[in-house]
Amino acid sequence: MSTFLLELRSEEIPARMQAGARAELEKLFRGALNAAGVSVGSLTVWSTPRRLALIARDLPVATEAVSEEVKGPKTSAPEQALAGFLRKTGLTKEQLTERDGVFFAITEKPGRATADVLAEAIPAIVRGFSWPKSQRWGAASLSPESLRWVRPLQGIIALLDGAVVDCEVGGITAGRETVGHRFHSHGAIAIENADTYADQLRAAHVLVDHDERQGIVRSGATKVAADAGLTLVEDEGLVVENAGLTEWPVPLLGRFDEAFLEVPPETIQLTARVNQKYFICRDADGKLADAFVCTANIAASDGGVGIVAGNRKVLAARLSDARFFWQQDRKVALADQAKKLERITFHEKLGTVADKVARVAKLAEWLASEGIVPGADPVLARQAAELCKADLVTEMVGEFPELQGLMGGYYARAEGLGDVVADAIRDHYKPVGQGDDVPTAPVTVCVALADKLDSIAMFFAIGEKPTGSKDPFALRRAALGVLRLIEQGTRLSMSQAIRRAAAERMGQLSAIQDFADGQSYLKYYQAYDEAPDQEAYLREREAAGHPLIIEQFRPADGWDVVDFFADRLKVQQKEAGVRHDLIDAVFALGGEDDLVRLLARVHALQAFVASEDGINLLAGYKRAANILKAEEKKGWDKDATNPAPDADEKALIEALAAAGPKAQAAVEAEDFTGAMAALATLRAPIDAFFDTVTVNDADPAKRSARLALLDAFRGAVHKVADFSRIEG
Repeated sequence: MSTFLLELRSEEIPARMQAGARAELEKLFRGALNAAGVSVGSLTVWSTPRRLALIARDLPVATEAVSEEVKGPKTSAPEQALAGFLRKTGLTKEQLTERDGVFFAITEKPGRATADVLAEAIPAIVRGFSWPKSQRWGAASLSPESLRWVRPLQGIIALLDGAVVDCEVGGITAGRETVGHRFHSHGAIAIENADTYADQLRAAHVLVDHDERQGIVRSGATKVAADAGLTLVEDEGLVVENAGLTEWPVPLLGRFDEAFLEVPPETIQLTARVNQKYFICRDADGKLADAFVCTANIAASDGGVGIVAGNRKVLAARLSDARFFWQQDRKVALADQAKKLERITFHEKLGTVADKVARVAKLAEWLASEGIVPGADPVLARQAAELCKADLVTEMVGEFPELQGLMGGYYARAEGLGDVVADAIRDHYKPVGQGDDVPTAPVTVCVALADKLDSIAMFFAIGEKPTGSKDPFALRRAALGVLRLIEQGTRLSMSQAIRRAAAERMGQLSAIQDFADGQSYLKYYQAYDEAPDQEAYLREREAAGHPLIIEQFRPADGWDVVDFFADRLKVQQKEAGVRHDLIDAVFALGGEDDLVRLLARVHALQAFVASEDGINLLAGYKRAANILKAEEKKGWDKDATNPAPDADEKALIEALAAAGPKAQAAVEAEDFTGAMAALATLRAPIDAFFDTVTVNDADPAKRSARLALLDAFRGAVHKVADFSRIEG
């Protein structure tokens, strides 16, 4: 078996592209060799800023001879069909094989040396590389056929068992020479074979294994911080990036002027991380320290003193900018900053960011004043919502968009607006992702819910709903955020909340601020919500010449936001391990848009169907449902009574009379475990009924009465969940 080494050396490969490049190299190599009939076992793929390397072990010395068979036309086919087949295969009729009245073209392909396969594969791999960004260079770049690569390609090593594989790509001929560290090594290095490759480069101050470099960055940064009595703030993304920027990583600790600590710590961390790729540290009290850890690409003779001084100077310039932004922004009150939002378009069909803020403020106030979010102060909820986007126009957020919300919280606190308002501004975007913290403070929940509900309702209203994999306005993420917020105990009717959000937009449209009778749109909204017959109310409004009311409350097909939330809930619960059929069984009942209540019912159902009573009751339900399905086409008198019911019929009748109301009452009291317990009392009577009673009795009256009894049983079960949706 043979061992192969490939090194592709270039100018610096961006750190963020190296992981993808390693995966691409492995994929292309395996694909090329497998297509040529060479079996590829384990591969080792490494990367540094200046090279990609691949080592393949246990390759065969040569491919095996193979026989390829191509089926052709029947021997009775027209001459034109045969002629076409011969042109395709390049054979003559005499060279074809006839079998069972069909022509076959059989070609014997001899084995090939693996070195020859590699010589063909390497140029194809290099040219087939897919980079996020690539370039041409030199005089050859005038031709569109010239090689494209992430950075100018400088050298190729291709060694099979130590022997050079002859190939050429873009004017670069493969050989065995490479170069070491840009500063610690001079001249070419002749690599002997794959087994010596890593050690020869190590001697030239290049650690070719990216995992090894990451380990040095990780442990080294932790150590230099600990040696100074500090704790490194862990950042695995920075570990990978620093390893991708260096071939000989040397972590070094530096200090910056502690006067910069007046700036919010997140700003300092972001400045150090994004602009300079530095780690930050905390002191013994857990506070941000005036220290940073940078990663040099050289073992300096002065121990890194000069490198640290240079990095300190660059960081100081960045932190000076951040401090200037911090000081300037605090000179303007958030309320005054918020006025500038009128200049920023939120969406061409939805107005400015100021328009969105006005809607969110009213919605947040409503959530608090209606007690939907318990314990929330309506005044503070409105105040926080009115200021929640104000930091978008500050200098700091303009420089670091990642700090939106967070900086608003800092500015609110510095302005003396109080912790409740400041926290709500800071956290109103949360939860952003699955692992993000979920706010629990009542005012924060109001603003966070209002912001997300407004976005969903508004974009659905203008037809910008998610489709397939496209979700340009992140509405699915917003919906999941709403679901996670209400899981904390917020009781929210989704249809009512969406109507309210839509009503706020309608109130902003100047053309319909007031209707002919002087009533505002919100007045109609309230009347609709309180109407005993809402459909009749809509017909009345339509007759009065208010079609926009109809459009808003009975939206066109595809504008069903409640169903959208239901779908998101199903996805969320499936990921949490809840059976999809149980979710469907509860959702199928319809008429329910309190998602907290829906979840409680689903969880109670999941526990019930896993019990012995649940399993047996489900079996009885399925049997009853199958009988009814077969008989419903024939029809029967559902009000029929059996003049002489059997003992087990009487037992089931009595059990239904007791269990039905109990289950209904438990559902209304949101005691879904109790509702399941009520259903459990039907298990024994339905089992006994099927054991002793003939449903399709010859007596039509008995048959109808017994079918009606099974129908009543099915109806009692459906008060809790649609058992027909449950598998098993």
